[in-house]
Amino acid sequence: MLSLFEAMATPHPLDRYLELVDPMATVRDLRAEVVDVRRPTSDSVTLTLRPTRQWRGHRAGQFVQIGVVIDGVRHTRCFSPAGIEGGSTIELTVKAHEGGLVSDHLHRHGEVGLVVTLSQADGEFALPMPRPPSVLLISGGSGITPVMSMLRTLVAERYEGSVTLLHYADSAEAVPYLDELRALAADHADVKVVLAYTHSEDGDLRGRFGPEHLDAAAPLHAQAQTYLCGPAALMGPVRDLYDSRGLTHRLHTEEFAPTLASADGDADGTVAFAASGIRSENAGTSLLEQAESAGLTPDYGCRMGICFTCTTVKTSGCVRNLRTGELDSDPDKPIQLCVNAAVGDVTLDL
Repeated sequence: MLSLFEAMATPHPLDRYLELVDPMATVRDLRAEVVDVRRPTSDSVTLTLRPTRQWRGHRAGQFVQIGVVIDGVRHTRCFSPAGIEGGSTIELTVKAHEGGLVSDHLHRHGEVGLVVTLSQADGEFALPMPRPPSVLLISGGSGITPVMSMLRTLVAERYEGSVTLLHYADSAEAVPYLDELRALAADHADVKVVLAYTHSEDGDLRGRFGPEHLDAAAPLHAQAQTYLCGPAALMGPVRDLYDSRGLTHRLHTEEFAPTLASADGDADGTVAFAASGIRSENAGTSLLEQAESAGLTPDYGCRMGICFTCTTVKTSGCVRNLRTGELDSDPDKPIQLCVNAAVGDVTLDL
């Protein structure tokens, strides 16, 4: 019966007509409505979303894709829910930053009643089952959101192991969940919160991450499972230290900003968008950027190689992965446009 109604609604899906009556009325599409807004710091906003019935919940640490319409164009980005695993609502804390089109829009215009598109939760950065005997959470800046979900979930489950959160920020004013973190540490003997401030003297630790910080915050880190999320300036040193101590197998990571290399040498060749009949000189930037510069509007989400929304078939040519530096010259190969650059002539089925 549903298929019959959808056929009658051609040329548009049934949900396109329903949203004209009620943006939250949907048959297949997953959407969410903002039901609460807080601004915990000067540059962040916390949104509580009520998803439609299709929502299947999230595991603590995973991400979702949020879509908003800006100047008539829908833009999608990835954000990590900060709420308890399995909750009926979704809490997102979004930090505005220079060049962040969607994050800045949500920070300025996020209000009760705003309806956004939503994906099901995804990602391997998540608390495992059964829970590990002890957990160390390390975060910096916006990276606090997935580990906040982990911390809240463990507390709600009456987790019997020890959990430590080591969080990096410029100062106390830049920590979105400061009061809650202090309360959790005060109310639960097995919860330890260590705040490291890089531009203030009143933190538990001062400056950037180093061996002395890890040893002070979590002396038993070698026995814990560690979950790390933050900027490259934090994640690189943590990875290096864990590698040097033979603890790589205990470190689990999620990056909220891409670490991309530049294409080697001078860019040459031509990028051909076969389905569109467009050709452009190779600029050496990501293929997603080159497609957009050529006037195309390919689907994308995270722009950092996580969500696979921009995956397109490369019919011929060689590309370099901007995260790993690896070359791929196999024909008829699906690639992620946002993290690949052309090496010479490349043809895409786009």
